Amino acid sequence: MTIHSKEVVNARAGFSAKPKMTSSSRYSGLYRNFGKRVFDILLVVLSAPIVLTFIVLFALFLACQGVKPFYLQPRIGRNGKVFNLIKLRTMVRDADSVLERHLSDNPDARDEWERNQKLRLDPRIIKGGVLLRKSSMDELPQFWNVLVGDMSLVGPRPMMVCQQKLYPSDTHYYSMRPGLSGTWQVSKRNNSSFVDRALHDNAYWKDMSFSTDLSILARTVSVVLRGTGC
Repeated sequence: MTIHSKEVVNARAGFSAKPKMTSSSRYSGLYRNFGKRVFDILLVVLSAPIVLTFIVLFALFLACQGVKPFYLQPRIGRNGKVFNLIKLRTMVRDADSVLERHLSDNPDARDEWERNQKLRLDPRIIKGGVLLRKSSMDELPQFWNVLVGDMSLVGPRPMMVCQQKLYPSDTHYYSMRPGLSGTWQVSKRNNSSFVDRALHDNAYWKDMSFSTDLSILARTVSVVLRGTGC
């Protein structure tokens, strides 16, 4: 067997063919595999008194309108596992039927829905629902999803089961827990297409770290205060 001179030199110098892991990459891997989950649990527990207070108040507001305050919706989680995402109700009953009738009667709305998977003027929204959605307060029950491990505080926007066929295959979405917030959620999401989510997901997978998550959570506060949710 022939040994190349370069390999001999490297061997004598004590070099390994395996690249050395830098301190930053070790930190990133530790956070990705362990620290991120610990951070999620700690922040959810610490914020529980405030979050629960708002949830109870909004639930009472919705109950006074004669609607069930909460609803569950199947979403795609890590490794393709389906879980039930919890939200405060902002839509009428039989929302799917209402949406389909609206799209059938409005070709422009159908084009918007097929492109973005959302509508600027959504006929399904109940009274007070627009405020809850714009402020992202309807997402507060998902702190429970984070606590039990279905979601993370920061990650990809959890997609619906029916949206899987629209999502690009070359994405890191399935390698992560979906996020209560994330790079797409704090972007100009009302002006972006559904497919654009994959670009944000891949970028976040590459840059995932404690500092990245802190930055996204800080930007999330700004989104909530400005009411640019959807």
